Amino acid sequence: MLTLLLIVSAFFAGVLNAVAGGGSFLTFPALVMAGVPPLNANATSTVAVSPGALASAYGYRRELGRIREINLPIFLGVSLVGGLVGALLLLWTPQRTFEVIVPWLLLFATVLFAFGPKVSAYVRRNFHVGHGTVLFIQFFIAVYGGYFGGGIGILILATLGVFGLTDLHAMNGLKALVSGCLNAVAVVAFVFGGAVYWHEAIIMTFAAVAGGYAGASVARHIPPPILRKFVIVVGVAMTAYFFITKG
Repeated sequence: MLTLLLIVSAFFAGVLNAVAGGGSFLTFPALVMAGVPPLNANATSTVAVSPGALASAYGYRRELGRIREINLPIFLGVSLVGGLVGALLLLWTPQRTFEVIVPWLLLFATVLFAFGPKVSAYVRRNFHVGHGTVLFIQFFIAVYGGYFGGGIGILILATLGVFGLTDLHAMNGLKALVSGCLNAVAVVAFVFGGAVYWHEAIIMTFAAVAGGYAGASVARHIPPPILRKFVIVVGVAMTAYFFITKG
């Protein structure tokens, strides 16, 4: 039963990450419910969803080819460095300390996911930033992504929107590519740090890849607001659960 829980949560996490983001709201609590300690669950979840994000990015390969406004290699390089910094910070965090801050991280991610589009729309209307500022902001987004990552898709999309990108499919593709790459470098740190539960990670990785690739096609047919509402409900429920049991 627990194996089925991990497979189902990882598959739909892959779909959600491709369509609206928020897949970690499914994989992280599923791992904790399966008996994985929170810090290790966070690392294992990152290992599981990283290939799914890259699979989703491959599904958006045509849209990614249309991006001309941003220097993609530099943007990815900054994201990789930030993701590594965030992963190392996680490994240096004591398990008990992480258990205490998890509910607050989930709360932040849920609020960010719920209100992020409105905030980013306001910022886009009133501000415009240059390429250097975007890279500076992206570094800290990547640090957060390497450490926890809930709601990171919203942060990336908001930054790209402020910079001036308007092609939502291309932005989703870039979001998936960046998320997958910064997670990949975080995975390296987690592996060397011995934080990954490999049995659970391998099971979830295959399911997340299938969900991520399917999600790139699903994204064109299912209204994102419907999926966003689902993710928000899950986020609220998981936040409440962790405040009650882990806070």
